[in-house]
Order: sequence, then structure tokens, then C-alpha cells
Amino acid sequence: MDIERINENTFKVYISYIDIEERGFSRDEIWFNKDKSEQLFWEMMDEVNDEDDFEDLEGPLWIQVHAMEKGLEVIVTKTHLTKDNSSSNSLFDMHERSKQNFKNGASSSIETHEYDDLAGFFEDFEEIPSEYVYEFANFDDILPLAKKMVNYSILSSLHHYNDKYYLYIRYINEANELVNILNISSIIAEYATKSPTTIHVIQEYGKEIISKNVFNELNNFF
Repeated sequence: MDIERINENTFKVYISYIDIEERGFSRDEIWFNKDKSEQLFWEMMDEVNDEDDFEDLEGPLWIQVHAMEKGLEVIVTKTHLTKDNSSSNSLFDMHERSKQNFKNGASSSIETHEYDDLAGFFEDFEEIPSEYVYEFANFDDILPLAKKMVNYSILSSLHHYNDKYYLYIRYINEANELVNILNISSIIAEYATKSPTTIHVIQEYGKEIISKNVFNELNNFF
């Protein structure tokens, strides 16, 4: 496990899936068993206390989790209460990519949340949608993304509407899909933005260019 102090109140921890398994946890347990995720989190915090002298972790914490290819990156900030006993968000700004990854539906927005522990964070994963619509200004912007997605098999279609291109992604709602959703969303976020336009509007008023297997089709022809 690697620990990096960002400032007096914030630190970043990276733990590989191999390390997680060596501690007696499976990947599915960390994502879907709140008791196990909480146990792992506080084990990690104990090590932070021992190795980085980050004391007094009691009280409200801002927690941000990134699912990486080979592990988890956790950023934790100890918050302070303002005079009205509300948490100040000046210490921690949620990364833009995380806003895109965990956006609850194509037309809604996400706010930075406060959690007392990692288990509370995972409760919100129940709200992760299974359908996403991404927007591209130009067709050529999709091509480098297709090269990166060659190893992923996902349900997808490509559409043209109002002079823009829209990528529709749908996941099967299964527990083992969560890490895959986070990884794929993170990659797509490098090339596209979430669209406020729903797939139903695009399908009704737009034109379908590729009906399925978008990335495979693009890689076959470009």
C-alpha cells in the first residue's frame, strides 16, 4: 500500500487488488459488502496513522475512490465544521472525472458528499445507472477512443443528432459489472462529455450510424 500526503488535511492511498487479496478480502467483497469495505478502510487508516503520522481521523471525512486497472486509489480529507456546524467543502473538490463517472443518470448532476467511512460511500453505488450517453463534437474524436476500447465488450450504438455524435452505452445490471463500469467510464471521460440529451430523444430525432459493437466496427474500418 502506498501513502502520499497531499496537504495537512488530505492524503492519498493506493492499494493494489493483489494487496487487498493478501489481506483476506476479495474484490467483490470490497465493492459490495459494506462490512468488509469498512473493515478494509479502517485497516488502511490504521496504517496511515502508523506510517504517516496522520492523527485524529475521527469525525467527518471526505472520501473519493477511483477504481484503477490494478487497484484502488482513495483520497481522504478530514473536514472542519463551520460556525453553523456544517462541513466546509473548501478543503476538497471532487475530481471532474469522478463527477462524470458517478453521475446519477444522463440528465442529472452529482454533488460532493460527506461520508463517515468507506462503507457509506459504497451505499451510493446502488444508484449507479446502467445506461450512459456521451457527446462528441466531431466524428474523428471517437476514433482514438475506439482504439483504447478494443479489449472491452459492451453494448453500444452510435448516433448523429443536431450536428453532434452520441455514443450510447448500456451495461448489464450485475454485481460483477461495477468495476468494469468505473474503468470504462473513466476511459471514455478522457474523450467525451456526458450528454444531457436522452437516448430516447436521439433515437427519435437523430440518425443511427452504428447499431451495435461501435468500437469493433470503428476499428474494423478506420
